[in-house]
Amino acid sequence: MTGRAEPGRPYPLGASWDGEGVNFALFSAHAEAVALCLYADDGVTETLRLSLSECTDQVWHGYLPGVAPGQLYGYRVDGPYDPCRGMRFNANKLLLDPYAKAWSKAFGPIDPGDGHRLGIDGQEPGFDPRDTGPAMVKAVVTGPDDFDWENDRPPRTPWAQTILYEAHVKGLTRRHPAIAPVDRGRYRGLGAGALIDHLQRLGVTAIELLPLMGLVDEPFLRPRNQTNYWGYNSLGFFLPDPRNGAGNPGRELKTAIKALHAAGIEVILDVVFNHTGEGDRAGPTLSFRGIDNASYYRLDPGDPGRYENPTGTGNALDCRHPRVVQMIMDSLRWWLGEYHVDGFRFDLASILAR
Repeated sequence: MTGRAEPGRPYPLGASWDGEGVNFALFSAHAEAVALCLYADDGVTETLRLSLSECTDQVWHGYLPGVAPGQLYGYRVDGPYDPCRGMRFNANKLLLDPYAKAWSKAFGPIDPGDGHRLGIDGQEPGFDPRDTGPAMVKAVVTGPDDFDWENDRPPRTPWAQTILYEAHVKGLTRRHPAIAPVDRGRYRGLGAGALIDHLQRLGVTAIELLPLMGLVDEPFLRPRNQTNYWGYNSLGFFLPDPRNGAGNPGRELKTAIKALHAAGIEVILDVVFNHTGEGDRAGPTLSFRGIDNASYYRLDPGDPGRYENPTGTGNALDCRHPRVVQMIMDSLRWWLGEYHVDGFRFDLASILAR
């Protein structure tokens, strides 16, 4: 089923529920058309495809009355496929909303579908017509969370008295014998009394969590049936990755943060804004590349078909672009306001200032 959405508004970016419907807003400076695709709860069946015909200040937007939290969705963005100019649009690829607050599932060690195919001897990729809609991870519409933050207070430990403990959500809790087996390796394990007691015995005043935002595994891991353990391959900057959740990752992480705060322990996030998990030109088209490759990424000035790679990971977000800066700042504000985190550690921070 196809149709058109009501005009809606260009701000805020992402999917915003107002109690009666949802406003969808997506930035793309170079797109020629944007379609919003809604999916059934099975995450496979597309139920509705709507054209977002309104575009204000390079933001495509539309409003759907009757849509509620829990709705699965994605975008198809059309425009020129001209890698030599940095344009890699492919409407056959379902794309994740950069402002998604939740995903339908975690990425696994499978091929999520590329937007192109490498030529002989790694020559410039060619257009790939394969449709990724059914298999692709979907964004999920969320509403205001009534999580009980009552009596939550940031510890605000002075730096001179701070004892920082760097940890990985899964690694810290996976083998702890006093944590319930069902909570080991998960966000819920972070708030377990036994773990908090352990941190307090060590004198820890702040825990720095290795990257836990939504991530995707590197393509070279797929044939090995492996996943990215450490998390430095972010794709969703507004949500905790589902793979460490038991059912409601956001709620579970909030519960852990509140418990740590009650014990006087601050929570600092290791954040990766220098690049995304889409990798280089041979990588998959999952979100930013298909939405507006030339705006989101730093391209080689002499050959826009290639990416500047100061990160060593295949690409770098273009932090000279005001919309990229806006996204980073919006993400930081979201984690501070919605999750009550106490601070951030920026991975390869120098890249952000180049």
